[in-house]
Amino acid sequence: MTCGEMRNMNCELGPLSRPDGSALFTLGESMTLSAVYGPCEVKPQKLLTENATVEVSYKPKTGLSSVTDKLKEATLTNICKTAILSSQHPRTSISVIVQEMQDSGGLLACSINCACLALMNAGIPLKYLFAAVSCMITHDNEIILDPDSKQLKESKASFTIVFDSIDKNVLSSESSGTFTKCEMDAVTSTCCSASTKMFQFYRDIVKKSNMDRLGH
Repeated sequence: MTCGEMRNMNCELGPLSRPDGSALFTLGESMTLSAVYGPCEVKPQKLLTENATVEVSYKPKTGLSSVTDKLKEATLTNICKTAILSSQHPRTSISVIVQEMQDSGGLLACSINCACLALMNAGIPLKYLFAAVSCMITHDNEIILDPDSKQLKESKASFTIVFDSIDKNVLSSESSGTFTKCEMDAVTSTCCSASTKMFQFYRDIVKKSNMDRLGH
């Protein structure tokens, strides 16, 4: 049995003036802020002759980065590096910075979606858009979509799955807890359906931003 809808989503494109692109994204009570710099000059020691040098950093709300934060950063790095058409901007640097603002569950999904929105706002060429959806399985084997931190305390397994916008292929799958292959398949199907709503949200936000900029 599958339960629930995704929490309310909101996004402000371009909240920061200094970066080339930025986004403030909220998923329920969870919130992240992303900034994109580039394509710009790259340090000689990091220069790649055929591609842009893509760097991604994740910053926790307070204090130094934990092991969990570093894992989030590694996931974000892999997703962004794969999605960005870095060959279009060789010998340059593209930097993505994701800042945690509030964690009320689904923070990794919130961070990934925020990064995609900031890349879109910066006009960085992408092979595809990407969207992350979180999910959990209760001890009663119920699947709950996009759980908050209170619900996650009752989970036997939790997941964050990332899809591309073209073929809905799985780009990344993070999980914790115990589950069967059958349960994993059901979770993937649930998250894939929800990702369609995420991609529509992206389109709606960009359309609204463009209309606001034109003064409509």
